[in-house]
Amino acid sequence: MRQLRLTGYAVVQLLLAIVMIVMVVLWVAGLVLALVWVGIAVLAVCIPATRWIANRHRAMAAQVLGAPVPVPYRPHPRGDLIGTIRVVVADPMTWRDLAWLVVAPVVGIVVSLVVVILLLCVATGVVWWFLTPPLMTARAHFDRFFLAYGRTGQLEQQVQHLTETRADLVDHSAAELRRLERDLHDGAQARLVALSMSLGMADAAFDEDPETARRLVREARSTAGAAIGDLRSVVRGIHPPVLADRGLVGAVQAIALDLPIDVRVGARLTGRPPAPLESALYFGVAECLANVGKHAGAEHAWVTLEHADGRLRAVVGDDGAGGADPARGTGLRGVMRRMSAFDGTMAVSSPPGGPTLITLEVPCALRPTNDLDSSSPRTMPC
Repeated sequence: MRQLRLTGYAVVQLLLAIVMIVMVVLWVAGLVLALVWVGIAVLAVCIPATRWIANRHRAMAAQVLGAPVPVPYRPHPRGDLIGTIRVVVADPMTWRDLAWLVVAPVVGIVVSLVVVILLLCVATGVVWWFLTPPLMTARAHFDRFFLAYGRTGQLEQQVQHLTETRADLVDHSAAELRRLERDLHDGAQARLVALSMSLGMADAAFDEDPETARRLVREARSTAGAAIGDLRSVVRGIHPPVLADRGLVGAVQAIALDLPIDVRVGARLTGRPPAPLESALYFGVAECLANVGKHAGAEHAWVTLEHADGRLRAVVGDDGAGGADPARGTGLRGVMRRMSAFDGTMAVSSPPGGPTLITLEVPCALRPTNDLDSSSPRTMPC
């Protein structure tokens, strides 16, 4: 029952309000004594304790409002005490927490007492039933106002995030260019040099030894075919032809057909995303499916593609052993970088024993298309 759950939150907030009053006193003492080491020690205890209490209220506000209230603190440098202190002091959320800590106990005590008293009084049971949801919702909005970034803070965070992801993308692009240069130098270029040498020797041998010349020409043809194959591999790594010809759905189905396990592809798209985003999502799905084939030990896998609420979502799942962790490999981290460059996200759920679910999501608008293969809903076993 929602009213009882909200009343439980009110009781918790009432108890925390008492703790918060104590924390305000400690904050004042710490700031006053900041010139001596005692004050620094007090603040070193107050800051993490305040953040812990604030995070509990963020979680309750998210439950009441039915919308996430993210933890907005800036990350701390590891192993650097002075750097950590600088980050904490410069973080605006530290001071927003402090402002909330001063005001919130009064609001918390008033709202919580009203809710609890209305429940305990038999004559006010009906009032409690109807008044508790709006009271607790108002309290949740109050907490979110202080404990989440405002519009300016959100824009600053977004700019910082975009700056970091663009830098990662530039580094990734530079690495890709070096890889392409290496592939061309060691593969196609070496074969073309061998081709040129074979043709030169064949030309010199035509008059004196026609059989040798013919053999050299046959070798040259074989080398030319291998060079074409190398060039196709390089081009496929830049932008697969199947992606340009058949769109995202067809390209993902082509990947699924090449895997040695049963893969089902379900899609509901009414158009095609912009080409750069389509390519990023394609390579992200390809990396996830490659990991399924190499590491998961799965018998079945599935891919779903859908567009809703202005976001394109791809979910790759398998019934393998689980345990996928982006921190332990470069493949998933590369997928995360690709998604971040387009303000997208990657979520990994892979408990030991499976199943593994990797969700790639990116905001975009689809372009209308007449390609029925890419727009019609279907589930295809591969």
